[in-house]
Amino acid sequence: MCVTVHSEDTIALVEINNPPVNATSQPVRQGLMRAIAQVEHDPAIRSAILICAGRSFVAGADIREFDKPPMEPHLPDVALALEAATKPWIAAIHGAALGGGLELALSCHYRMATATAKLGLPEVTLGLLPGAGGTVRLPRLIGAPQALKMMASGKPVEAQVAHETGLIDAIVLTDLRAETLEFARTHLTDPLPVALSKRSVPDHDPDALEQQIRKIIAKARGQKSPKAVCDALRTAVLSDATEALAAERRLFLKLKSDPQSKALRHIFFAERAVGKDLTKRAEPRPIETIGVIGGGTMGAGIAAASLLAGFRVALIERDGGALTSGMERVRKTLAGSLQRELITQSDHDTFIDALNGSTSYDGLSQSDLIVEAVFEDMDVKRAVFTELDKVAKPQAVLATNTSYLDVAQIAQAVEDPPRVIGLHFFSPAHIMKLLELVIPPGADPSAVATGAAFGKRLGKITVPAGVCDGFIGNRIMSAYRRECEYMIEDGALPAQIDETMRNFGFPMGIFEMQDLAGLDIAWAMRKRRARTRPASERYVEIADKLCEAGRFGRKTGRGWYLYDGNTAQVDPEVTTLIEAEAARKNITRCSFTQDEIMDQILLIMQREGQAILDEGIAARPDDIDVVMVNGYGFPRWRGGPMFMSKV
Repeated sequence: MCVTVHSEDTIALVEINNPPVNATSQPVRQGLMRAIAQVEHDPAIRSAILICAGRSFVAGADIREFDKPPMEPHLPDVALALEAATKPWIAAIHGAALGGGLELALSCHYRMATATAKLGLPEVTLGLLPGAGGTVRLPRLIGAPQALKMMASGKPVEAQVAHETGLIDAIVLTDLRAETLEFARTHLTDPLPVALSKRSVPDHDPDALEQQIRKIIAKARGQKSPKAVCDALRTAVLSDATEALAAERRLFLKLKSDPQSKALRHIFFAERAVGKDLTKRAEPRPIETIGVIGGGTMGAGIAAASLLAGFRVALIERDGGALTSGMERVRKTLAGSLQRELITQSDHDTFIDALNGSTSYDGLSQSDLIVEAVFEDMDVKRAVFTELDKVAKPQAVLATNTSYLDVAQIAQAVEDPPRVIGLHFFSPAHIMKLLELVIPPGADPSAVATGAAFGKRLGKITVPAGVCDGFIGNRIMSAYRRECEYMIEDGALPAQIDETMRNFGFPMGIFEMQDLAGLDIAWAMRKRRARTRPASERYVEIADKLCEAGRFGRKTGRGWYLYDGNTAQVDPEVTTLIEAEAARKNITRCSFTQDEIMDQILLIMQREGQAILDEGIAARPDDIDVVMVNGYGFPRWRGGPMFMSKV
């Protein structure tokens, strides 16, 4: 039985037990309807507590049901039955109350939660909106602006915030069951609270709310569910609950069958499946201290991410000045986390104490996993690993943060190559969720498992990749960047391509992105590859000539664009250079539509992705989608390039 009922004197404890997250699957919904009827018709029961077994309250719907025909009872009907109960219901929340779970709690008369509980309506992240009364009841409880913020972002709130906003009635500090039972007994004779759907939305500034709505829609960049949330919220504010609930249901069903929601559900499951077997093939080695070689932007980010995950960190730099700068970068990141209240002062102080710096490789002798994050040059990296091999303890896992280079070749610089793996972080490393775990041929399975466990501890989405130039993400990005360069020689302009990509849903276009990253980085890579580039390969020299002119992007104020502060402007000099290069090659330039540009970019992504699969560099098409969505700005609501090739 997913739902059981037993009594404590005159109080019924209705318990949901549907591991792992007590999702509101059809058996749960059916069990709840039976429990509600049982409580209503038993004269000995005067109150009921909705509580859950396991590590969480109801953490959402069973998403796998969304692609099947709907089965009664529907969650909105369960919520209405709860709200219509003539005896008080109390939601006892621990862990996460998300989506349909929070909607059930909103239908109860009271809500209590443990201090560590999180409450939220994340449906927007699946291309949906709350479909069981959340858009109607939440604004009536905590006000329209706060409700809109929760629903449009999809981010949960901590119990303390929930209590301050009135979302919950009390925070439980000791025993959830015992304290909720005591709360129920205390309120047995109180008048039944007015159901949320019968209440009015608290007063608010309508102009400020509309401004909030405009910002949400602008930020959505084409995703439909944030706008639908805003529309439902407006209806909830302006209409009675019956009309608002009906409007919410229509919007929910429309979104559920929309391709955007299907794409978001695809990426949701893809992220949870990726790399799952990496720690099953072997036992991860114990890791407590992380060594980081290089205190630049990437190295400092890796060090900060490791500290924030609770590791001790040894940071190594080549000299005192570089070490001072690197340590300061790490401290600045930790200070930023403290300022944003992501960590407490006590946490901050603990992390600072766990950071040690040195200019000697001897400082790495006790590290369990060492990540090299120095300049992207094979000779430099091999030299680092040669020195590292002299001091690292035999069981330590050695990792390179290379973006393109051959990890197997780097591994040959040490006596025990199987303990070397690639850990390709994305900048800023303490924020970006993606981590490519590069597995060279012959890698020790326990070293691979250790890398995967490290990524999980950091909260990363860890995607396994084989060895090739650029692995998964950078290889695909290099392919479509080349295609975009072909198009600008053939008749398009950088601003047109960037605008096309933004309209598709990317946060920025390929040329804007290059200017932000620095054109000199890719230039160094192209020069490295020049010796092995086939003579028959089409090569566009425009980016090289920009670099030769000292145009490295935002950091120099000139790149593909001209910069006034952070504002990019089309530079006539770049246009002239593009046209001159086309003329030099006798290319007759032609016009491109946005559809033609985007179709070509997608075709190249998919073609390169298929080659990556054929070569065994990626295990599954879904893994490629996860990389492109989480590391390269591919719009999440489109599911990824490989998903798009199938629909």
